[in-house]
Amino acid sequence: MRVQVRCYSGYKGPERPISFSIGNRDLEIDEVMDRWYGPDYLYFRVLAQDGNLYILKFNEREDFWELEFFKKNTGNS
Repeated sequence: MRVQVRCYSGYKGPERPISFSIGNRDLEIDEVMDRWYGPDYLYFRVLAQDGNLYILKFNEREDFWELEFFKKNTGNS
């Protein structure tokens, strides 16, 4: 699913996501928990302000973001 992502831009350009939108819902990112690289892709595992876990994938070649994974916080530790 494609999503709109706003990024922190440093000296290298967009470096990490800071918020994203799913439909009409805007979510701030509380923490970038992990990041890794694939061929032509960047992945970010993030904890959003709603307490849920998301994996966002950036397609570098075609310049768009996708929601790759979602896990709802059930409140259990």
